Amino acid sequence: MMQVRHDVPDICLRKFSLTGPYGILIKYPWRSAWRASLHTVEKYAQERVAPLVSEMDENSSMADEVIKSLFELGLMGIEISTEYGGTGSSFFSSVLVIEELAKVDPSVAVLCDIQNTLINTLMSNLGTEEQKAKYLPRLATDMIGSFCLSEAGSGSDAFAMKTKAEKHKDYYIINGSKMWISSAEHAGVFLVLANADVSAGYRGITCFIVDRDTEGLEIGKKENKLGLRASSTCAVNFDNVKVHEKNILGKVGQGYKYAIGMLNGGRIGIAAQMLGLAQGCFDHAVPYTRQRMQFGKRIFDFQGLQHQIAYVATQLEAARLLTYNAARLKEAGRPFVKEACMSKYFAAEVATLTTSKCIEWMGGVGFTKDYPIEKYYRDCKIGTIYEGTSNIQLSTVAKLLDQEYNS
Repeated sequence: MMQVRHDVPDICLRKFSLTGPYGILIKYPWRSAWRASLHTVEKYAQERVAPLVSEMDENSSMADEVIKSLFELGLMGIEISTEYGGTGSSFFSSVLVIEELAKVDPSVAVLCDIQNTLINTLMSNLGTEEQKAKYLPRLATDMIGSFCLSEAGSGSDAFAMKTKAEKHKDYYIINGSKMWISSAEHAGVFLVLANADVSAGYRGITCFIVDRDTEGLEIGKKENKLGLRASSTCAVNFDNVKVHEKNILGKVGQGYKYAIGMLNGGRIGIAAQMLGLAQGCFDHAVPYTRQRMQFGKRIFDFQGLQHQIAYVATQLEAARLLTYNAARLKEAGRPFVKEACMSKYFAAEVATLTTSKCIEWMGGVGFTKDYPIEKYYRDCKIGTIYEGTSNIQLSTVAKLLDQEYNS
């Protein structure tokens, strides 16, 4: 049976300066002089992102000033070492920032999420000294990265990919196409999973660093999506793309292991997105119920509505604790895959519940674009799909439970 792990080191005591949710303390050293806190992130999101959310959603485009300000604030290199110009903070810090940004705009949160939990982590953990010196300073200051895994025929079955990397002397030729690639429109570098040895099956999958200006790399059509519209999602095509072997990230044939490892941690980031999204929606709707008068009293005062609000608040709290627990386990180097899947699955379900209920509580105005509730409702749906569908999360949890009870 699952037990509460009291022996996990208190991650809250390291490199943090301001009390956030649940006593979690956080600070971000920026070039040894700058300090930001969750309050700073909240203020930034409200003052510099919130005024642009509706326009970015309508135009399906991330404002350049938002991207620039994310880098200026140090939010795109949270876990990158200060040696390379990053903030030198922690995975838990990334989770908290993602949650805070998602309260205002989940599209901005997903940009920050992918950069920190996937791109920067892979480069920091697997890169050679030469690769880290070349890419990490830019990833921390001005360059977006993109992770290329999914294909038209390989979604949940990610390792059924068709993209190939053929070896020629000291370089590889990559051919194939990737689908649903987040941040592709603005990315300056792509981490591309391709099979360098088809005869070995998924054990031939290798991760390549491919610069945007590499000949043969083409950014395809941007998807016209239901939600997260400001976050670009594009096809990325590779037509005889030549990549030197020095641009292999990690080891040949180990790409599938890297992808699994990063996606496991990335699911905690998605949970934080969904949690922040749901909390942001809730924070817009509840004040409305306290102001809206019907039958001579606030609609908040009707017991039927009170019970719904209390139930949703409880679900939000449970999602937060699941997410934070998964994050602390990962941070402490403990097994966390089951908890990551649970948090991602549950947070997505809670986001779906919360946004739907908030529209109902606000009535007709909740159904209009005059309030942001309908956008949260549209944005939350992807949470049950990307970085592993809800069914994949449940299957993984069940598999791990089976192993636990078999031991």
